[in-house]
Amino acid sequence: QVQLVESGGDSVQPGDSLRLSCGVSGLTSDYYVIGWLRQAPGKEREGLSCISTVDDLTHYSDSVKGRFTISRDNAKNTVYLQMNNLEPEDTATYYCAASYRAVAAPGWESAMDYWGKGTRVSVSS
Repeated sequence: QVQLVESGGDSVQPGDSLRLSCGVSGLTSDYYVIGWLRQAPGKEREGLSCISTVDDLTHYSDSVKGRFTISRDNAKNTVYLQMNNLEPEDTATYYCAASYRAVAAPGWESAMDYWGKGTRVSVSS
């Protein structure tokens, strides 16, 4: 059974940094894509970044490119999202998701098959 568990969400001030973690278990293939998405109240879900396990290829949305960094620690079965220079517009629930069939390219977010329950990030002064 595939399980994805997010952690690290918090309430912070503009300009602060946070690192989100996604613990991954139950995936049975060496190849998959793990991604981070978010959904703010009243807005559509937005794909932020993903990473593939075969070649560590990454993809970022324009809204977070240069501020957010995705990485993974195979030994800990964990994928991270380092978020710097946070803005009030980053307030949302952040989800990690996984797929065996996705590729780290535009449109990856539509191919996610497994989801975590989310972690809340709030940015305000």
